[in-house]
Amino acid sequence: MLKFFFGPQSCALASHIALEEAGANYEAVKLDLRAGDQRKPEYLKVNPKGRVPALVTDRGILTENPAILAYIAQTHPGKKLAPLDDAFAFGKIQAFNAYLCATVHVAHAHKLRGYRWADQQSSFDDMKQKVPETVAACFELIENEMLEGPWVAGADFSIADPYLFTLSSWLEGDGVDPQRFPKVLDHRNRMAQRPAVQRVLPLHQ
Repeated sequence: MLKFFFGPQSCALASHIALEEAGANYEAVKLDLRAGDQRKPEYLKVNPKGRVPALVTDRGILTENPAILAYIAQTHPGKKLAPLDDAFAFGKIQAFNAYLCATVHVAHAHKLRGYRWADQQSSFDDMKQKVPETVAACFELIENEMLEGPWVAGADFSIADPYLFTLSSWLEGDGVDPQRFPKVLDHRNRMAQRPAVQRVLPLHQ
């Protein structure tokens, strides 16, 4: 059985949804991030980065959403969560997920986690003020160039969709009006209706 570590209101929601979509046999372990569970010695043995998500498998531990999402798709091929028989199409999904991880999430993190990049309060204030602009720029690119529709990769649902749903759910909190991005908003609304999302979303509140 897999063991999945997550925290509420975190990016771990993406992989949690994928586990449900795959019908995976897993145990979910909820960390209290506000209480600092992710920095306690017992969890640092699981993930020395002190972040979520983390997935314990029979071969070792995986961290980072793009890796976990790909693993879920590859270990549950019958669920067709990625075009595993098409290297280019799978690469495009990986590129999308990497963009969410390395660019969109980082733009979002400047709002509350400026201490990762700077030490001065003036720097924190500047980064926080910039968040609505940088996050909106990311979603403008997603809306116009990357989201094929109706799902991220076109006609077929994939591991990219839970990840986009997770980050697009942060738009309002980042000071961005989702109405500016009708395709992204439609995607978010349809994702919210999926049974897998409805099963795990209450655990992430």
